[in-house]
Amino acid sequence: MGRATAVLAIAAAVGVYYATVSHLHAASLWWEVAWLALAVMPAVFGLVGLALPLANWHVGLLLAAAGACLALTLLFGAVLGLHVLANFGKLATMTFLAWAFLWLFEELSWVVIVALLIPWVDAYSVWRGPTKAIVNHHAAVFSAFSFAFPLPDGNTHLGLPDLYFYALFLAAAARFGLRVFPTWVLLTFSFGATLALAIWWGASGLPALPLLSVGFLVPNADLLWTRLRSARAT
Repeated sequence: MGRATAVLAIAAAVGVYYATVSHLHAASLWWEVAWLALAVMPAVFGLVGLALPLANWHVGLLLAAAGACLALTLLFGAVLGLHVLANFGKLATMTFLAWAFLWLFEELSWVVIVALLIPWVDAYSVWRGPTKAIVNHHAAVFSAFSFAFPLPDGNTHLGLPDLYFYALFLAAAARFGLRVFPTWVLLTFSFGATLALAIWWGASGLPALPLLSVGFLVPNADLLWTRLRSARAT
């Protein structure tokens, strides 16, 4: 009951913010970055953390839930014009897809390999690959395939793969007996850190997956090392 109450409370607070943000007074740039990193993003991803027990559903149910959320996303966004609901439909769709995909990971080492590889793929995509082309030349496509965090004077976005791997790493921490709450904290604040670095360096965008992978590996480093050494010895 406590978890359900927390979900409803956070969802209500986030909904009020998204509904009224355009009427709020714009603050200085770094205050807005701090607000996103320390308040808005933790609230949004707090919903994923609170929903984490659903990751134990059978893979068929998870895929069905992902399909239903995708259908609602398309209905809200393309048909009804309810873009805030469509925004969170994207988050739910990618979360359920990630949790379904995690059932294919029979060993913890597979998750570690993914965490070590995806930063390089993401960096190439953002700096030289398809993500760069989409962001620079197809803004509408990028908006459709990203999650928006609104501010009074604009939006900042995370790509759908960022949401996917966030949910994957968090559920992996729970499934393989790692440190779930510290992992949630570092995964969540990795996005704010990436945003701050992009602004600091004057970049139009930075790949989010490198720091996201760090957010999974660092709080669990000793456990991962012990488990992988034990598995290798066995």
